[in-house]
Amino acid sequence: MLGTIKRHWEYICNHNKEKTEIPGDNVDPTCEDSESKFDFSVMSYNILSQDLLEDNSHLYRHCRRPVLHWSFRFPNILKEIKHFDADVLCLQEVQEDHYGTEIRPSLESLGYHCEYKIRTGKKPDGCAICFKHSKFSLLSVNPVEFYRPDVPLLDRDNVGLVLLLQPKIPSGACPAICVANTHLLYNPRRGDIKLTQLAMLLAEISSVAHQKDGSFCPIVMCGDFNSVPGSPLYSFIKEGKLNYEGLAIGKVSGQEQSSRGQRILSIPIWPPNLGISQNCVYEAQQVPEVEKTDTDLTQTQLDKTEVLVTAEKLSSHLQHHFSLSSVYSHYFPDTGIPEVTTCHSRSAITVDYIFYSVGKEDVAGQPGAEVALVGGLKLLARLSLLTEQDLWTVNGLPNENNSSDHLPLLAKFRLEL
Repeated sequence: MLGTIKRHWEYICNHNKEKTEIPGDNVDPTCEDSESKFDFSVMSYNILSQDLLEDNSHLYRHCRRPVLHWSFRFPNILKEIKHFDADVLCLQEVQEDHYGTEIRPSLESLGYHCEYKIRTGKKPDGCAICFKHSKFSLLSVNPVEFYRPDVPLLDRDNVGLVLLLQPKIPSGACPAICVANTHLLYNPRRGDIKLTQLAMLLAEISSVAHQKDGSFCPIVMCGDFNSVPGSPLYSFIKEGKLNYEGLAIGKVSGQEQSSRGQRILSIPIWPPNLGISQNCVYEAQQVPEVEKTDTDLTQTQLDKTEVLVTAEKLSSHLQHHFSLSSVYSHYFPDTGIPEVTTCHSRSAITVDYIFYSVGKEDVAGQPGAEVALVGGLKLLARLSLLTEQDLWTVNGLPNENNSSDHLPLLAKFRLEL
C-alpha cells in the first residue's frame, strides 16, 4: 500500500500566508473577526467520469486495475467530500447514471441540494453544483449549453451551470452569491472554441449576478478550464482584457508548445448571431431603447447602433467587467516549482481553478474596478496543492487513496456585509 499525500490549509489574511497541518474547520488566529460576515467554503473537483476513464485507458497505464473500478473509486471520492465538508461543491465529469443512482442520493443524505447539467449530444457526463441547505437557499438555476446549431464554430458539447444562492444569516439582509461551474473543451488546438465558450459563460454570469441597482453580487467561478496558468485564456479571466490579434489558436490555452502551422484567431472570433458582445455580455443588454414615435429618428438611431456594433465586432479586444482573482498562486513561493491539479500518464499540469470576485479593499487598480460590488469576497484559506514529484511518490493519479486524475480544490471565503 502506497503512502498518502498530505495537504494542509494555507491561511491568507492581510496577504500574509500562515500554514497549518490541522484539517477541518479551523479558524486562523491571524484573521480579524468581523460581526457582519458570512463565511463559507467551496470545493471544485473533476471526479473523472468512469466512461471517459475507460475511453482513455492509455492515460492510466500506471494504475493498478482495481483502483480504476467505479465500485472502488466512488467510496473514496465520497469520503473526500465528507472529510472536507465544503458548503458548495462544483463537480465536473459527473456521469449521469452514477449521478442519479449514487452521487446525488449520497450528497443529499449529507445535507446538500444538487443541481445538474448534462453535456449535450448524448454525452454521458456533465457539471453539478451542490450546496448545503443549512447555508444557502436557491434563487435561480441557469444552465449554459455551449453547443449552438446555428453557429458552426460551436459544435462541441461542453456546458456550464450558474446558480444564484442566498446566504442564510440570522441578522439582516445579505447579498446573493453567484456560483458558476464549467468544463471547457479539452482540444488544445481549438482555442477559438475555448474562448467563445468562456465568453458565453461570462455573459450568463453577468446576467445572473446583475442587481437592480446596477451593481454585481459576489461571484465564484469554478471548473476545469483546460488552460494553464499564464496562458492567454487564463490571463483574460484575471486581467479582464485580451487583445488576441495575431494569436495562434493553439496558444490560447497554453497546452501546445509549438504554434507551427497553426492558423491565427479570426477577428471577431465568433459571429454576430451568437448575440454576445466583445465585452462578454448579451448584446440585448447593450442596445439602447429606441423611441418609436419618430420614424426618421428611429432609423438614424438604429443606423448608429449598427455602426457601433459593427465596429466593436471588428475589434480584436475582448473584455469582461469582473475583478477576478485565483484562489491559488500556481507556483510554490520558495522553489518556483509549479503546482499541479491533474496528473496521469501523459501530463501533470494545472487546469482546474477557483476564481472569485475580490473584496472592496482589493479592487482598486484592477481591471473592471469600475464595476460596483455588493459586499465582497475575501479569501481566508485554501487547501494546498502539490508538485508533480509529490504525486508520483504515490504513483500519480488515480491511486489507492485519491480516486480521480484531478485533485479537489478547496477555498474558504468571507463575505463582508
